[in-house]
Amino acid sequence: MDQKISIKIAGRTFNLTASSPEVEEVYRQAADAINNRFASFTKSHPGRTVNDLLSLVALNETVVRLNMQRELEQRTKAEQQLQSDLDRYLKDLR
Repeated sequence: MDQKISIKIAGRTFNLTASSPEVEEVYRQAADAINNRFASFTKSHPGRTVNDLLSLVALNETVVRLNMQRELEQRTKAEQQLQSDLDRYLKDLR
């Protein structure tokens, strides 16, 4: 059942709809992560506008996501290679 929730990011309130308690929890965790990174950039880049800081947060989080995607792709390829090697080994045993 959809539930209306409010989250705060960089001091602004956003009204959202969460389709489940699990989705609500993810929204809240995401907002906390954004706010923590925002606070960190606020300290390390004094004098920047809120938009600048949020842009830095978005850039940072996107870089992290892309690096994780690359790592996942590499691990998936390695897993496929190991599976192929195992299949070949087992076939040779027969």
